[in-house]
Amino acid sequence: MSRYSPAEIEARWQEAWAKTETFKAVRDESKPKYYVLEMFPYPSGKLHMGHVRNYTMGDVIARYKISTGHNVLHPMGFDAFGMPAENAAMASGGHPKDWTYSNIDTMVEQMKPLGLSLDWSRMFATCDEDYYGQQQALFLDFLEKGLVYRKNAVVNWDPVDMTVLANEQVENGRGWRSGALVERRELTQWFFKISDYSDELLTALDGLDNWPAKVRLMQENWIGKSRGLEFGFERVDGGEPITVYTTRPDTLMGASFVGISPDHPIAKELEAANPEVAAFVSECRKGGTTEEAIETAEKLGYDTGIRVKHPLNPEWELPVWIANFILMDYGTGAIFACPAHDQRDLDFCRKYDLPVVDTFFAIGDETPVENTAFVPGKEEKVKWQNHFAGLDEATGQEAIDVTIDFAEKAGWGKGVTNFRLRDWGLSRQRYWGCPIPVVHCEDCGVVPEKKENLPIALPYDEDGKAIDFSVPGNPLDRHPSWRDCSCPNCGAPAKRETDTMDTFVDSSWYFARFTAPKADTPTSMADAEYWMNVDQYIGGIEHAILHLLYSRFFARAMHICGHLPESAQEPFDALFTQGMVTHAIYKNAERTDENGRAIYLYPAEVEERDGGTFVKETGEKVEVIPSAKMSKSKNNVVDPVDIITAFGADTARWFVLSDSPPERDVEWTASGAEAAYKHLTRVWNLCDKIGEMDDGAKGQGDDELLRETHKAIRDVTLGVESFGFNASIAKLYAFTNTIAKSKAGKAAKREAIMTLAQLMSPMTPHLAEDIWAHQGGEGLIVNAPWPKADEAMLVEANVTLPIQINGKRRGEITVAKDLPKEEVEKLALAHEAVVRELDGAQPKKMIVVPGRIVNVVV
Repeated sequence: MSRYSPAEIEARWQEAWAKTETFKAVRDESKPKYYVLEMFPYPSGKLHMGHVRNYTMGDVIARYKISTGHNVLHPMGFDAFGMPAENAAMASGGHPKDWTYSNIDTMVEQMKPLGLSLDWSRMFATCDEDYYGQQQALFLDFLEKGLVYRKNAVVNWDPVDMTVLANEQVENGRGWRSGALVERRELTQWFFKISDYSDELLTALDGLDNWPAKVRLMQENWIGKSRGLEFGFERVDGGEPITVYTTRPDTLMGASFVGISPDHPIAKELEAANPEVAAFVSECRKGGTTEEAIETAEKLGYDTGIRVKHPLNPEWELPVWIANFILMDYGTGAIFACPAHDQRDLDFCRKYDLPVVDTFFAIGDETPVENTAFVPGKEEKVKWQNHFAGLDEATGQEAIDVTIDFAEKAGWGKGVTNFRLRDWGLSRQRYWGCPIPVVHCEDCGVVPEKKENLPIALPYDEDGKAIDFSVPGNPLDRHPSWRDCSCPNCGAPAKRETDTMDTFVDSSWYFARFTAPKADTPTSMADAEYWMNVDQYIGGIEHAILHLLYSRFFARAMHICGHLPESAQEPFDALFTQGMVTHAIYKNAERTDENGRAIYLYPAEVEERDGGTFVKETGEKVEVIPSAKMSKSKNNVVDPVDIITAFGADTARWFVLSDSPPERDVEWTASGAEAAYKHLTRVWNLCDKIGEMDDGAKGQGDDELLRETHKAIRDVTLGVESFGFNASIAKLYAFTNTIAKSKAGKAAKREAIMTLAQLMSPMTPHLAEDIWAHQGGEGLIVNAPWPKADEAMLVEANVTLPIQINGKRRGEITVAKDLPKEEVEKLALAHEAVVRELDGAQPKKMIVVPGRIVNVVV
């Protein structure tokens, strides 16, 4: 009897797939295409079990579609630009390029043993010059079509690293790497005009039926369509009216003051003339620009001395304050504050002793607001205390609509639809990113680079030495041989744009590049028309908003510029967001490190014994923290390479698919991995035993095994097609048991084990190939047609009916499915439990529900 040897089996079949180029995607108009894509990884240099789960899910779908006759595109690449590489260079004295490509090599070496059905010939990294050169060509096309522009904008500025930070890089008001207090600074930045597509991006969500509802809702909220009132407050001093936009005009009678952003034109005008105002707005600009930072920061205000007239009562004057919580890039950069019904406004008014006027109350409760604002929902009915439109009681939405109508008829305001979505700022003051392909000329201004000069490649060194990243700031700013150039328009001396692109740009079109990764234009239209759209996209919920939203915008922009067909403007037909892989955290319960911090241990460093968990080397007691997301900082990570070495790739794949529904988290446990390995060993041993059976006559259970085989085909297929991989695996466990217990002959068992191999093939491809070959299957199992369930075999000939006597189950009978009710009654009356209960008497009543149950009333 041979032995299950994953190391031997997996190497053999991976070599066979590579030799035959099984997974190389080539256009073939004779087949239906299928494009499956997992969100590509950042090359951190370390594959983790979350990667394994994500890629295995995509691999199951890809292999299944190959077997159902589809021409499958299943590519892989790396999202390779970004700050971590620069941080590594700063820490080690190396270069981001070297660090990145070394990590890519390592991760490819870690991925290949998983046996993924990837077309490795299409692999690229976003830091490849071929890739970002075409990204620069896209930028120039967008610029020509008016989809990208340049303007002054307030940004998060790290004064130590001397770079702009994205909102997610600001932590507690400080730069994520330097720890310096972030400042607001106005810089000239490049923007994509995504806001022009707000309504279209919102409306199109309704057509994304195969996206999770929660993702569509998250995008809807981010786009943030709202209808409000825009009007102007007349200034008492005769200056230009202050225009405000509000989504809650029904609270206007509760206005306490008018607030303006520190970056509002009026604030800037006062700043230039008044040192006290200048000092205040300077302090405001030290805060971050994120909504979270603004909401949590201390509310600061400055009374400008300007007064405005209330539009409903010109004799009622309101003060104008500069407030640090008002953003210039939403609405008009000015608001009216209604503290009774907005907590932020209430905190501000209590701090500066400004009036608080209740505009409406809860029905039956007219308690005035004190320290907690009353913020009813738009559908909640309230008593409108200070109404001006004839409504004593109304829902918030009714009051809003009435107010807008009132203002428009009176001529002092107009209804305006606004969106929360702002234009996408793409400028980053860092080296390791895609250079923006424009030149600044004193005579010509901002000049696009010529396409024939692309790519504008990043310099690797300076004066023969590798670029020094220990000096703060962007190395491109101080690299004269790269920065200084000639104007593409007039030939005069000029300087390159030294900002690079936000890394979200890199991942916003990679799916399109995969259709023709070697093309000398961003895409090949023929290939894009064949392969697009992505039929199944798989990735984490953390990318549900920005990455997907930016990709949807990019697809539209690429269509406008002639790089994608019209049908690809929504690039992802179906989306699946998988759960995380979690693991217990092990913390030393008896001591901390020299800095007083907790000591976390890797799973391999601990052991369970005597009812507890202990450090293997020292015997110290370990505190076990229940399942949590795998994190390097907590050392609760499991190295896939270690698992593959110990148990094989198929075991890792089987486990991450089997333990829970794929949209939920799965906890990795050593016992679970061992159980998966034991099961796969059992499957192999079963195959081996069937191979050694004597050829002979038909067995006693042939027909029943054939019926169970077709049931398994039906159930597993349904599971795979619905992303119910764990349900499919449960059916495969059961089918394995059925084969093992069956009394069928060799021919029937051989057919069953070969079908089992086919059904397992998407999950455990190496083991499946070996079983297929062992049983004499033709060619590779990956190319074998997916088995089809015979509907006739799924019709049950017999049915088991429970027997209830006076409402309690007492037994069961198995009868032919079409047996007449009278015959069912006779068999039920002959059952020993019924005979015993009747004790010679006749039943009061018998009820037979065909195919369901027999009820006997004694």
